[in-house]
Amino acid sequence: MPKAEDIDLTDWAFWRLPPDERAAAFRTLRYEADLPRFEEPDVVIVPRGPGYRAVTRYADVVEASRRPQDFCSGRGAISIPDMPGDMHEYFGSMIGMDDPRHARLRRIVSRAFSRSMLLRFQDRVERVAAGIVADLAAGRGTGDFVADVACRLPLKIICDMMGVGEEHYDDVLAATNVILAGNDPEFLPAADPEEAALALLAAGERLKGIVEELGRARRADPADDLVSALVTADIDGESLTDQELGSFFILLVVAGNETTRNAIAHGLHLFTAHPDQRALLTAGFEGRIAGAVEEIVRYVSPVIWMRRTATRDTELNGYAVKEGEKLVLYYGSANRDETVFTDPDRFDILRAPNPHVGFGGPGPHFCLGAHLARHEITVMFRELFAAFPKIRSTGEPDRLESNFINGVKRLAYTRG
Repeated sequence: MPKAEDIDLTDWAFWRLPPDERAAAFRTLRYEADLPRFEEPDVVIVPRGPGYRAVTRYADVVEASRRPQDFCSGRGAISIPDMPGDMHEYFGSMIGMDDPRHARLRRIVSRAFSRSMLLRFQDRVERVAAGIVADLAAGRGTGDFVADVACRLPLKIICDMMGVGEEHYDDVLAATNVILAGNDPEFLPAADPEEAALALLAAGERLKGIVEELGRARRADPADDLVSALVTADIDGESLTDQELGSFFILLVVAGNETTRNAIAHGLHLFTAHPDQRALLTAGFEGRIAGAVEEIVRYVSPVIWMRRTATRDTELNGYAVKEGEKLVLYYGSANRDETVFTDPDRFDILRAPNPHVGFGGPGPHFCLGAHLARHEITVMFRELFAAFPKIRSTGEPDRLESNFINGVKRLAYTRG
């Protein structure tokens, strides 16, 4: 294992390492370091901050998540560098807010995510997944599992939920790819930070423009979609502003599209690399798929981290933390913590219990769309394995260069 002093989570070279080498480094940090401090990345467009502390142990991630009054989300949003005002305007959704404003927005949004709406969209998930499989059966695939399968289901479901028309699908997908590009030169000009920041703002503007135009139309003529539910919500006299609607849409399409897409893509590769686990699943699919979905999310941890900021001098499980210090909660590391998960580097769909934090830790910021994501992953693999029992990946994933999203850009596959 590497030594703690040789690990630099800020260096992009670290995130280019193979996944098993990164996992070994986080294992070192869990064992050898308390809350190690790292320099912030130099992003040019904002002054370099005072640094951050890495929270890598499961117990510490969970404890920080449970104490939003001590470790807040609303100072500088969720990025490691404090987000400048113009970028916060587009990306400062409720995930980067604290109570009482966070509670107000989540109350409005959660009404729109009512059980009846989710049940209605469960049926739609099944129809969309069946259509994707029908396209593959008809020979309309490209050979890239991400393009053919993984990105199509969550993108269409999120857009359908919001009421966004098919004519906007390509723009939505392209914009989300830019927003979550990390340091990947395929999507962002990594060598020019100012140009990269402009590209991010332009992507946010495209998404915000789509939903604000739709919001204005739905206020005048509501329909049976999420935007209508949001813009007409009246809870204690409150409703979403255009700005809040735009920011929420960015959050929803980014979180609901990209993370589910990556779980599905990683999932096929995991079942290819672990044929014993695939055999277990297909031998009793309905009884084992729920555990398989949880294990995919734990093992992959599509969202690698989120940031919090200490609101006062305090402690985190015995470690002193000063007011204003930035804490980065590494979900992927917590999900491999040996004190919680037996043999954590093993992919095991029968793992029980499996209290992973792949959808965030306990507390007010637990993923609002976790139930929908689980259903999408379940239905997609049900349809795929029923139609193509031998479907598998045929190479290593083309991975996104990101320290935030464990992303797959492309994955070659065969239907068998």
